[in-house]
Amino acid sequence: MLPRRKFVGAAATAAASVALKPWSWARASEDAAIARYPDANVQSVDPRFDRYKQGTAAIERLYTGCRWAEGPVWFGDGQYLLWSDIPNNRILRWTEETGKVSAFRQPSNCTNGNTRDKQGRLISCEQDSRRVTRTELDGTITVLIDRFQGKHLNAPNDVIVHSSGSIWFTDPGYGIMSNYEGHVAEFELPTNVYRLDPATGEATVVTAELIKPNGLAFSPDEKKLYIVDTGPPAGKPHPIYVYDVVDGKRLANGRLFYDMGVGSSDGIRCDVDGNVWSAAGWGGPGYDGVQVIAPDGKLIGKILLPETCANLCFGGVKRNRLFMAASQSLYSLYVNTQGAQTP
Repeated sequence: MLPRRKFVGAAATAAASVALKPWSWARASEDAAIARYPDANVQSVDPRFDRYKQGTAAIERLYTGCRWAEGPVWFGDGQYLLWSDIPNNRILRWTEETGKVSAFRQPSNCTNGNTRDKQGRLISCEQDSRRVTRTELDGTITVLIDRFQGKHLNAPNDVIVHSSGSIWFTDPGYGIMSNYEGHVAEFELPTNVYRLDPATGEATVVTAELIKPNGLAFSPDEKKLYIVDTGPPAGKPHPIYVYDVVDGKRLANGRLFYDMGVGSSDGIRCDVDGNVWSAAGWGGPGYDGVQVIAPDGKLIGKILLPETCANLCFGGVKRNRLFMAASQSLYSLYVNTQGAQTP
């Protein structure tokens, strides 16, 4: 046994080593209950972001074990979140009350993006089957579209629903570029963005000018549509574009909204004030996570994660909890705003 004087010294040294040990996300599981407020990984780039930060809220890792997490969608009536794990060919469910994760659907046809329609039904982009589907309230699956003008869709990626009930989705084709998130196949169509009227089955191309259209989101008043283009090569702008929505049916006046710089966006959502919350990745530490862009196209805030973030959504009882699907994990953060009301 150490003499008391030496024991106290050893304890003090150990305490000091703990205090000085730099925080690393590898220790997140063992330190899950420890967070210093305010969370240093929630950063204001512009004072306008200060109002959206909750001083006593920290980034939480809710689950890890995915291969490529995508497509989160909140079900307020069931108090659970669904999200896609594309390479594992499954949709997972996280239940808020218990914190437990279970398989919602497996196989999922390598589902990517998800949303809900005005009736609360799940709308999904299935990459492997190259179609957009609707899960009915009784659990049956309806194919909404798998072809356009007689040709197979490429691999639908992300999807949103307009208040009119129309479904807008992107079709960049990532699911047919390898066997990892779908299967290798030939492109039969350009990489379009579509508007689908589910009542009539009529689909129209709203824009065909993007290289790889990806995430998309309406402004709160639905007068603007933001679309991410993940196609430009390194050294070129990595843009989020914005379009004017005309009569809820077509787009006009496409223009650059924001350049993501060294990395890229993917999924995006708007809050009630019209800020664009953009998944951010492929830029490394200090970049990857979420970037928040004001309606004037200026970066105002960052939420830093240890992994590339692919997609996000607002949820929780008060729609003030941001869920982030990031590479292998699912994260959340309470914020002082709400997601724009979706159908």
